[in-house]
Amino acid sequence: MIIVSACLAGINCTYRGDSNEKERITSLVSGGDIMLVCPEQLGGLTTPREAVEIAAGNGATVLEGISRVKCASGVDVTDQFVRGAKEVLKIAKLCGAEFAILKSRSPSCGKGIIHDGSFSGGLTEGNGVTAEILIQNGITVFTEEEYISRLSD
Repeated sequence: MIIVSACLAGINCTYRGDSNEKERITSLVSGGDIMLVCPEQLGGLTTPREAVEIAAGNGATVLEGISRVKCASGVDVTDQFVRGAKEVLKIAKLCGAEFAILKSRSPSCGKGIIHDGSFSGGLTEGNGVTAEILIQNGITVFTEEEYISRLSD
């Protein structure tokens, strides 16, 4: 079983209310053994929703209670992000997930590089909250870019 960010498979669950569909990922879903998830929806956020970024930190510092996840307007949605990450972890454990393919640069799903909290398009090193909790629990995480690159090799 593979955990996949639902937006990558064409599900309209991004903060904008659309998807980040990648044909190579969508074709995986039709093959089965895929569990689609949207941590932000699982955490209780609506679709569409305001853009959010991690303020002064990353998924690890959010899980440690050091950093907060905030909307551009300043509304704090940390609790929803942590709740959604924990729900994805439960799903991954229940279905025996081998690995996860998550949306790059996302404050939930990003791996390695995420938006920097300035809402200016800047990036910083670190993982999103869901990617971090999965990695901390031994589940390998790939971004869609890493996964598609591996398919092309």
